[in-house]
Amino acid sequence: MSRPAAGRPIRWGFLGAGGIAASMAADLHHGDNLLYAVAARDADRAAGFAARFGASHSHGDYRAVIEDPDVDIVYVATTHPFHREQALMAIEAGKPVLVEKPLTLNAAHAGEVLAAARDRGVFAMEAVWMRANPLVLKAREMVANGVIGEVVAVQADFSIKLDYDPGHRMYDLANGGGALLDLGVYPMHFAWLFLGRPDTQQVLGTLSPTGSDTSVALQWGYASGATAQLRCAMTGWTPGRATIVGTTGSISVEPWFVRPERLVVITGDSESRVNGEQTGYGPQIEEVGRCLRAGLLESPMVPHADTIAVLELIDQARADLGVRYPAEV
Repeated sequence: MSRPAAGRPIRWGFLGAGGIAASMAADLHHGDNLLYAVAARDADRAAGFAARFGASHSHGDYRAVIEDPDVDIVYVATTHPFHREQALMAIEAGKPVLVEKPLTLNAAHAGEVLAAARDRGVFAMEAVWMRANPLVLKAREMVANGVIGEVVAVQADFSIKLDYDPGHRMYDLANGGGALLDLGVYPMHFAWLFLGRPDTQQVLGTLSPTGSDTSVALQWGYASGATAQLRCAMTGWTPGRATIVGTTGSISVEPWFVRPERLVVITGDSESRVNGEQTGYGPQIEEVGRCLRAGLLESPMVPHADTIAVLELIDQARADLGVRYPAEV
C-alpha cells in the first residue's frame, strides 16, 4: 500500500451522498484531510453534495471515484447491501477503504472483504466511530488501570422511535433494514470493548410486518459470571447511557454513549466526573489518517477480528429471530 505523500492532505473519495456521508464530510476538516471526490447513483445529487462540502470532483458512477489515481482512500457510505461489492471493487483497485458500519451484511461477507484487503496489502476499517471517541478510550484506560476493579456487568441501549413504513430503509429487508445492523452494532461493540467475546448469547426480539427486527434485547454471559445487557429498538427513544460495573465501582458514559460528553465514576462513597468535548467523526478521521501515514493495514482501535466477531454475534441473533436478507441468498 502506497502511503499518502508527505506534505499534502489525504484525499478522500466518497461513495454515497446521504446523511452519514454528510456528517463525515462536515468533520473532514479535522487534521490533514480533504474531500476530493464524491459519487452517487444520481449525478445531480453528487454534484450538490460536492458543492456543499467543497469537493472538486463529483460523479454519477461509483467506479469513477475508485479509479481516480488522486483518491487516497475510499469511504463507502452507501446502504448495507452494497458495502461488500463496493469495498471489494475499491480493494481490487488498490485503494484503502473505510466502510460504514456494518462493514457488510454478515460475518462471512466481512471475512471476504478483510481477507481481500490483507491479500492486496491495503488498509481496511469498519467505521464504528464510537471506538475512536476520546471519552470511550478514557473509560477503557480507567478500567485497564483497575479504577473500578474487575468488570462484572455492562449495560448499553441505543433505541429510537421510528414509525412503521414498509418503504423506509430501516424496515426494508432488501436494503438491509433492522435495528441490529443500524443500532445494535453500537452497544455490542461497546460491551465487547470491556468484556470481549461472550460465552453465551440469549436473544429476545420482535419483527415488523416486513420481517425486519424492530426491537432486540441481548444478554451476554461469561464463564467468569460477568454479564452484559444490550438493547436496540425502533419502538421508542431511550436515554442512550451505558454503564460499566466493576467489583469496586462503576463508570457511566453519558448522556449518549456513542458520542458522550462525560464519564461519571463512582468508587466507594465518592463520585467524580471526567468531562470531554462532544466530538463527531473527527477522531475516527484522524485515526484513519494516522494509519495511512504509518502504512498500517488495520487500526488497533477497530481490529478486523472484532468486526468479524461482532457480526458473527449479530448473525446468530438474526438467525434466532428469523431475519434474513435477500442479498444473502
